[in-house]
Order: sequence, then structure tokens, then C-alpha cells
Amino acid sequence: MPSSPSGEAMRQTTVARLFDDNLERLRLRHICGSLATRIAVSEDRIWPADMVGHLNLIHPDRLQILGASEIAWARRQTREKVIHHVREILSYAPPALIVADDEDIPSIIRTLCANEDVALFASPLPAANVIDHLRSYLSRKLAERVALHGVLMDVLGLGVFITGDSGAGKSELALELISRGHGLVADDIVEFSRIAPNVLEGRCPELLQDVIEVRGLGILNIRTIFGETACRRKMKLKLVVHLQRRQPGQEDPLRLSQDAEEQLILGIPVRRVILPVAAGRNLAVLLEAAVRSTILLLRGIDSTQEFVDRQRRAMEENGV
Repeated sequence: MPSSPSGEAMRQTTVARLFDDNLERLRLRHICGSLATRIAVSEDRIWPADMVGHLNLIHPDRLQILGASEIAWARRQTREKVIHHVREILSYAPPALIVADDEDIPSIIRTLCANEDVALFASPLPAANVIDHLRSYLSRKLAERVALHGVLMDVLGLGVFITGDSGAGKSELALELISRGHGLVADDIVEFSRIAPNVLEGRCPELLQDVIEVRGLGILNIRTIFGETACRRKMKLKLVVHLQRRQPGQEDPLRLSQDAEEQLILGIPVRRVILPVAAGRNLAVLLEAAVRSTILLLRGIDSTQEFVDRQRRAMEENGV
């Protein structure tokens, strides 16, 4: 099955952006150190969530979070031992150190961070909360991304990516689905992010939000025409529906197939259904049926396999 192009080799942000984006949520205070440091993830280390955790000498180059336990440990040690370990961590140039749990920052840590120009922050929130939030933040901020041509819809709560050649009727089908109460995420260009090992999230580029282009009608603002509930900010992708025009001499697709088609997007296989486009076919109804079938499959109910099993039992009973 077709595979999408891969994301960029290097995804990155800065400590300054991390600070600005999480200032209110984590109630961060900047104590000292540079905010210009980059936080980057490359292809050989694709899980941004690994880039933050409790104070750790084994992974000294990640965001270091110091909670009550780490500060209590530091106070039990000699000054020389604390200086040795902190210097060892700072020698690997971690993006930042965050002292959580509303703990007082030991003067030696403050001094060493200032000397090495490593960002030092303080937060009154529990260390576990800070880590959980930053892992989620970095997973989205530094996720692998790709932009694909098509329409992303929310159909019965399922993220559906409609693809097909130009003129196949993708936008017209989307408009029909919107009129039936479903929601638009993006038309023409969809930005997909791999936010977890097996999770793809689709969003609309800011420039194209809320609008759809339909031949003969031009640009339509879906939020203005159909109301707030007709648009979605994002959806997790679960199904690809490909609209296929039958070409002269092309064979009809198999009517029954036990081998489900899949499309690879950012290395994640996504179920793919092909809907032949022809006059008189109600594609909106067919797509809704495909979504309902996919929902059943996600719940472990396979209608095709059930029919095959029923047929096999009937043949065995009749001695065939």
C-alpha cells in the first residue's frame, strides 16, 4: 500500500518557547541561565517524551526535574559530592533544570547553573505533574509530522482521512457529510503528527481553518454556514477512505476480501477502504457504513470473518 513521506530528520524547539508555552500551566519562574538552548530530537531518537524526567545521571542530557526527594537527597550529601554530581550533569548541557514541589533551590545548584549558563526554573507543582505535562507537551511539539493532500473529517467520532485524485469529489463528499451532522477538521491539506507510538493526530493548517473549496461554489466558511459544531480542531486518525474513479480496462475491486488494506503514514499502518466513484452511488452513506464497520472492528467484531465462519459451519454440517 502507498506510504507517506517521512517527517523531517530533526525536530526542535527552544527552552524559551517551552517556558512561554508552559508558564501559566506549570507556574514557572525563571531563576537564571540561557533560554536560547535548543531542544532537538533526531530520527534515531524519535520519542520526545524520553527527553524529560527525574534527576538522572544515566540520562544527563535531558530536561532534569528535581522534586522533594532529589532536594532531600542533596541536603544529606556533602557539598563536594553535590557539586561533583551537578557538574557532571551540567557538563552534558541539559536544556534546563526545573526544581518542583515548591522546594527552595540550594544555592550551590543556583550558582552552578548560572556559571554554566543552563536554564534553571522553579515550579510549585509536584514533580510528577511537571514531568507528565512536559512529556505530553514535548510529544506533541516535537512529534514527527507530514502534510498530506485530502480531507480530514470527524465521522461518528472517528477520524477519517478522505483521499483521491483531483476531481474525485473529496470536498463534495465532505460537504455532504457536514450537512449530515459530521465535522470538518481540514480540507485540501492535513497536517499529521505522530504523538505516540501508534497514534496519529490530524490538524488543519492555520491558513485553511474552517474553510472548504468546492468546485462551482468557491470557498465556503463551514463554521459561519453550519455553526460552531461543524468544525473540529483535531482528530486522531483511524480510517483512510480512498475515492477511486474506474479507469477504462481497470478490473473491478474484490467484492469480498479478508485481507484488510492498510496505508502507512509516518510508519503507522492505518486501515484503508477504497470506494469506487460512479454515478448514482451515495458515497456519504457508503462512508458512514465503512466508519461503522471500522468501529465494530476496533471493538473486536469482524462481520466478514463472522460470515466466513458461518459459511464454514454450514458446509461442515452438510458434509461438504
